[in-house]
Amino acid sequence: MTTPDSPPADTCILKVVVGSHAHGLAGPDSDKDFRSVFVLPTADLFRVGFKYQGSRMMKEEDDETAWEIGHFLQLARQGHPLVLETLVAPVVAMDDWGAELRQLFPRLWSAQAAYDAFVNYCDNQRKKMLEKKDGRPAKYAAAYVRVLFNLCELLERGTFSIRISETPVGEAVLKIKAGHYRPGEVIDMGEHWKEEAARRLRACSQQAHPEIADAFLLKIRKAFLR
Repeated sequence: MTTPDSPPADTCILKVVVGSHAHGLAGPDSDKDFRSVFVLPTADLFRVGFKYQGSRMMKEEDDETAWEIGHFLQLARQGHPLVLETLVAPVVAMDDWGAELRQLFPRLWSAQAAYDAFVNYCDNQRKKMLEKKDGRPAKYAAAYVRVLFNLCELLERGTFSIRISETPVGEAVLKIKAGHYRPGEVIDMGEHWKEEAARRLRACSQQAHPEIADAFLLKIRKAFLR
């Protein structure tokens, strides 16, 4: 609740479930992970000294990553895999703005930007796997293979599977996440899908339409000018 002296609250327009529960990889002890998109009151953006916070990490019983709409659209145009996943993941809560945002998915990404962003993300997951970061190498190994496969799907058919357990790599990813793998096998699998993604990139002509993202952002900024 706001008071006469406090700015209006941020508005969540979209919240989705991600992670193992969305991917079909959850075990008895798996936490739930969420991502969301929020909108700041437009007037806040013009206050002297206002510090724009493009993303937030919230850790309580469950983990949630949230992006402000302007930053979210910027990352989507860069092909950020976690942001693009938010546009196709199972919905927890969504208003009309969130629904319109999800409809923009085919116009926000370009083939080359998505390829570069997904491969960079996966290279980082492989590095964490080999370093056994946080004592959870299996988590990063599974993400490495899963996201490379998702990239191949995206370049082939313009979207990708969230429930990875029901895809051709599902059984392998389940075994990897359970810790039944050798790093060399995971890297070989990842290299296979990376080469396949490069092949599909050459045949994919998908281009982003930044003017459509700009028009949506302008419309939502006008609507939230209170």
